[in-house]
Parts: sequence; C-alpha cells; structure tokens
Amino acid sequence: MTIRNKNRQPVVAGVHGLPYSKDIGMTERHSGALAILGALDDAGLTVNDVEGLTRYVWQPTTEMEMARVTGIPNLKWFGAQDYGGGAGPPTVALACAAIELGLIDVAVVWRSRNRSSGGRPWAGQMLAEGQDQFERPFGIVRPADGIALIVRLWMKQFGWTREDFGQVAITVRGHANRNPMAMMRAKTLDMEQYLASRMIAEPLCLFDNCLETDGALAIVLVAAERARDLNAKHPPAYVTGYALGSGPEVYAMTNYYGERLGDSPNAYVAPELWKNTGLKPEDIDVVQIYDAFTPQVPLFFQEFGFCGEGEGAQYLKSDECIPYNTSGGGLSEAYVHGFNLIVEGARQVRGDSPSQVEDVKHTVVTGGNVVPTGALVLSKEPW
Repeated sequence: MTIRNKNRQPVVAGVHGLPYSKDIGMTERHSGALAILGALDDAGLTVNDVEGLTRYVWQPTTEMEMARVTGIPNLKWFGAQDYGGGAGPPTVALACAAIELGLIDVAVVWRSRNRSSGGRPWAGQMLAEGQDQFERPFGIVRPADGIALIVRLWMKQFGWTREDFGQVAITVRGHANRNPMAMMRAKTLDMEQYLASRMIAEPLCLFDNCLETDGALAIVLVAAERARDLNAKHPPAYVTGYALGSGPEVYAMTNYYGERLGDSPNAYVAPELWKNTGLKPEDIDVVQIYDAFTPQVPLFFQEFGFCGEGEGAQYLKSDECIPYNTSGGGLSEAYVHGFNLIVEGARQVRGDSPSQVEDVKHTVVTGGNVVPTGALVLSKEPW
C-alpha cells in the first residue's frame, strides 16, 4: 500500500441533495448550484473557499459556468469524467487526487440531471457512428437492450433466475420505504408484483430497471488538515481510497468483445481498490452498488470477492450478505447516475442515514459496471 500523508487525506465534509421529482421545475444549472450551496453550508464553508470543481462529462453545465453562477472567485482545479453512470467515483477521484497532491484544499463534486423531465438521451438518435452502427439496426437502442443480452448470459452461466433479481428489487424498495427522500417511499413491492410486471427488455421487467428522475446532489471534499478547523454540521467521512478500470475491448453497455464474455469493468476495478485501500471484503460493513439494473448487484458481490464466481445470487440469500443500497439506490430512491449512492455512502459513515447500519467503519461505493468505471471506500476513521 502506498505511504500517504495523513494531512492530505481527502475528507467528505458536506453533502446535500434537492428533493427528487419527476419534474424539478428548474434547469440543471439552477438545481446544481443549489445543491453545491447546500453542501457547502453542511461543511461550514462558503463559495470563497472552493478551489476545485469536478463533474460528469454528461453534465451540461461546465465547471466555469457553475463557478460564475455560484460566485466562486477562482478555480485552481477543474475537470470531468466520461461514461455516464461509470463517472461517479472517478469524478470524486479526480478531485481527491488534486487534494492529495497538495494542489487544492477544497473541492466540490456535483451531479444535476433532469432525466425525467428532460427526456431520454438516446431517443432522437436511432443510428450513429462507432459501435452504435453495429447494434442499433438490430434493436439494441436503449441501455436496457444492451444489458439484457449480457443478463441472459449471466443467467445461463450462473444459474440465476428472475426471482433472484426480484429479491434485489424488493430489498432496495424496503430501504426506500424508510427514506423520506426516496421516490418510492410510499410504494411497497412483493415477488408477485415483481413477476407480474411488464417486460422492458426480456428478461428485465419494469422493476429491474432504474427510475427516471430529476435530481441534484453535491459533496464537498477537503484535505484532512483543513477539516480539523471546520464548523461542519456532521462528522467527516474519510476517503480511504479509490480505483478506476475499463478492461479490454470495452464498449459502453455492450461488453461483448472482451477476452472473457460476461466480465464487467468492475472485475478490473476490484483488485485495484483492495490494493489501493489495504482493505478486503470482510472489512466492509455496507455497500452502495450502482443499480441501474438489478443483475448488477449479484455481479458486484462476485467481482469484488464477497463470494465466489457464480455465487452472487446465493450470497444475496445468505446470512453473510451485508446491507446494500440502503437509500433505495437507483431502483427505488432516485436515478441521478449513481451520485445518490455516493451521498448515501457518506451518510452511512456519518451515521445519519434513514436506513442506518450499526457501527459502520467502511463502505464501498461503485459506478456503473457495464461501462468504464470506478469505486471508492469511505471510512469513519482516517488512514
């Protein structure tokens, strides 16, 4: 494990999210600015303290535009990460790297998205260059279409069933029912309802797919030495480490071309994360797994070593299965390209989640595992 400077360890000092909705009634720039201001208030900081901004490439508001809107006087670090849902932890890592290198002391990462009121990004583009020209003529248009073929492979390889995916949907819905912020907080779900729901892209039914949501969230990262002097409203969540990965011959949503058909980029992220943090699966108390689709959850547990290959579905049913997606995740809280999972990870460490797990020391948060992606560990104690 790399020797690290304790004073430069990145710390999540503040988080904030606007209420989720089907129509937030404002631009992504407006909602993003409000999320940033709320996170700074949670951290006990102001826009004058901010030195860095990082974002998703799929964020239409640039860092400079957001700095102008919020009144940040100068940015010494800025940048963006690509690949949609894979960009969450990598975008945080981009800010953390600048803090660890001593380039800045305070950074903000945000995600605002009008996915519900703004429409689907692929709806008006039926044929494109690149990989799309080989897929869209055959009906692979939506993300659900692309992953559905891989899910069929996983079902055959591992013996997974629709009931296994239903268990994931029901579990996260239960968490959402305890979360006052969740879109699905008042709607229960059982296996009969799950199995009777309409198909979206066989074998994925309605409840296997994430929500379509408007939302905006932000987190504030500071160097540990700066965090000691803050008048923050909550305890800090320390960034113990992070990792990024792509795997060979990777294509967004349709990883049909690699050496091992069925592997996701997270198979390459996982060993790097454990190496970079010095931790192992048995050290983790709760996980926040990118869940645009239910089958991504059992695959996570396999690829990150919580169970053996092919044992993900059985692990979910076992007493050893640790809590996951405690806010309701993308399936039942909201879908904001996974940024709500980062916020929930911080809240679990801080101790203020509506589905709080007892005595959380470490939590893993992942990005989407069918695109180039990353993961990070948030911890209660510093290095």
